[in-house]
Amino acid sequence: MRIILLLITVIAVSHAAPRALPVEATAPVHRVIKLEEITLQTVCFDARSHRLRLIDQPSGPGTLFVNAEAAAKSINGIAAINAGYFTPEGKPLGVMISRGKKIGGNNPSSLGSAIWFDSKGKTGIVRREKTNFNATELLQAGPLLSENSQALVGLENVKTSARCFIAWDGGTMWMIARTSPCTLAQLSACIAGKSPCGFPIATALNLDGGTSADLYISPNLTGGPATYRAIWNKPVRNFLVLERR
Repeated sequence: MRIILLLITVIAVSHAAPRALPVEATAPVHRVIKLEEITLQTVCFDARSHRLRLIDQPSGPGTLFVNAEAAAKSINGIAAINAGYFTPEGKPLGVMISRGKKIGGNNPSSLGSAIWFDSKGKTGIVRREKTNFNATELLQAGPLLSENSQALVGLENVKTSARCFIAWDGGTMWMIARTSPCTLAQLSACIAGKSPCGFPIATALNLDGGTSADLYISPNLTGGPATYRAIWNKPVRNFLVLERR
């Protein structure tokens, strides 16, 4: 009987489904992409291997970092983009959390309509009403440019300016990007549901732009180095810096 049971076990094991191999994360890459009339300077990355960190300047814009490149190099990051809005006095216009330290208050305007967060291995973008403002890293900004792969209605469609935004496929794939001058409505219609980085954009959140628009890519990132920052740019309060997990 023992011999029979042993043979049954061996046969069962030999016919068991093979164990699934772990899926390798896609390496970050810098691409310049033309969608309709808008040029996107992008960094695409996989949240399973890399993450964004919010780097703040508690004493105000420009007190620690003159640009995105300086912010990235401060933590050996491979890319960086300017992040949230700030008041004329240099205070954050909305809630931000950097390394667990919370600063600023809830911004009820369209410039604070959504939240980017990274906490306990989870990262995403949610509407302001669906968060408790509690995460390791968090940034309140707006408006949303895409939601459920759809463009947002009612966005400003007169003022053209360089834009910065962060986009997500709803899973593990992300993109940070700076654009050529465009309106918010044009950008929303251009990117919603599109796949400029090889994955469909489900959700996209507008960041500070105009004279704040600043994207840096280091030589350690495929497609780098590159810097996208106008000579008339002004110092900003904070940055999102890409680093390995």
